[in-house]
Amino acid sequence: MIAQPYHLYVERKDASKNLARFYAMSIEPNLFGEACLTRRWGRIGTSGQVKTHQFEKEQDAVDLFLDLLRQKRRRGYRAIGSVASQ
Repeated sequence: MIAQPYHLYVERKDASKNLARFYAMSIEPNLFGEACLTRRWGRIGTSGQVKTHQFEKEQDAVDLFLDLLRQKRRRGYRAIGSVASQ
């Protein structure tokens, strides 16, 4: 069972390079109780691509979630909306 919800949506925009990308992740349980990390990414306004990773331990999913978050922040992705950016 997932202890707490994990959801992320970030965007990277640069009008001078015609760059408008999104990246979304969430950790949710599957029907068998395993933790699943689902990633979606692509150009803003499209459905993009989807990849799902399944883990027996929630901590393994959280570790990958946090590692991918660090990678995206280094590449310039930022949270949008009411979420405070860091």
